[in-house]
Amino acid sequence: MRIDLHSHSTASDGVLTPSELLARAAEKEVDVLALTDHDTVAGLAEAAVAASKHGVRLINGVEISCTWEALEIHVVGLNIDPTHKSLEQLLTEQQEKREARARLMAERLEKAHFVGGYEGAKAIAGDAPITRSHMAKWLMSQGAADSMGKIFKKYLSRGNTGYVPPTWCTVAEAIQTIQAAGGVAVLAHPTRYDLSNKWIRKVLSAFAEQGGDAMEVSMAQQSPQERATLGQWSKDYQLAASVGSDFHYPSQWRELGRQLWLPKEATPIWTRFI
Repeated sequence: MRIDLHSHSTASDGVLTPSELLARAAEKEVDVLALTDHDTVAGLAEAAVAASKHGVRLINGVEISCTWEALEIHVVGLNIDPTHKSLEQLLTEQQEKREARARLMAERLEKAHFVGGYEGAKAIAGDAPITRSHMAKWLMSQGAADSMGKIFKKYLSRGNTGYVPPTWCTVAEAIQTIQAAGGVAVLAHPTRYDLSNKWIRKVLSAFAEQGGDAMEVSMAQQSPQERATLGQWSKDYQLAASVGSDFHYPSQWRELGRQLWLPKEATPIWTRFI
């Protein structure tokens, strides 16, 4: 069975609509796909219709941005009830924070002579909550740099002109809300936060202590050593293991369902809901 429990659509910062995403999942022979857009469940209804059409099992999901020790950490909720009141309330608050952050980013970018950032990013985002990726795409359209990586490094990362510190909910709040909505809470991509191993382990320890259920062990563009290390850490902190491509757009480096296998010693999180 091919499983992918982390993906994005145009409901947040992906480039495929929920329908297109499910069609691609079927094309790539993915049996189970979770749609986990950033701080929104707006794409799930469309995704459910497409999943039925293409014979893919859809897992209702969301990726919630959190703060922990002044760091931005992401928590994926899987098998959630998207209509649960506490989840709806938290996501509304998160989207309000995204809106305020986008406006402040645009104000700061004016100092670098990039005027109209909010309107530009909003036009790209459409009905989706504005993310830094939308702002980065707008900056690229203004000739600020020729790649997203360069945009983030020069303008939108900590210490640079357009960076605005996040004010997201806490990790504990995200875990509690996901579980209240009937889901399981998964620490997303632990090795993608530009942290030392010592700090990654601190994050994992805190996540487990606060009642988190699982951590992503298998991800895209991953060395065998990284996967083995994450598998061992999942055992060390008694967290189940999840798999996810974190798919945003088709590319040769990251694809739905590609190479998402777990080390033998890992305990799959999906046994709780599949």
